[in-house]
This record gives sequence, structure tokens and C-alpha cells, in this order.
Amino acid sequence: MSYVVTSKVKALIKKSKMNTAGDFVKALDKEIESLVAKAAHRAKTNGRKTVRAGDL
Repeated sequence: MSYVVTSKVKALIKKSKMNTAGDFVKALDKEIESLVAKAAHRAKTNGRKTVRAGDL
């Protein structure tokens, strides 16, 4: 599943005058999935059902 809009990510990278490798967006998706899972775990550990910015 894709969590980011590829064209938006590429445009953001292009602002830095850089190119986007073919595997970058897929790796970014995995990083996002990991961050969200960790944040959800932290919220649950703290007895909450709501994930907050501070859980990141």
C-alpha cells in the first residue's frame, strides 16, 4: 500500500535540485509504516486509543 503521493515527493525533492531514485518512494512508504506502528504502540502503551503528534 502506498502512503505518499509519488508526484508530490518527487516535486519536493526536485526543489532541492536533486533526482529521485526508483526505489526511494517505496522505502519512504516503509519508513512511514514503521513510524506509524511505533506511534500507535506508544499510544496504546500509555492507555490511549488516540495517536498524537507526541507519539512520533
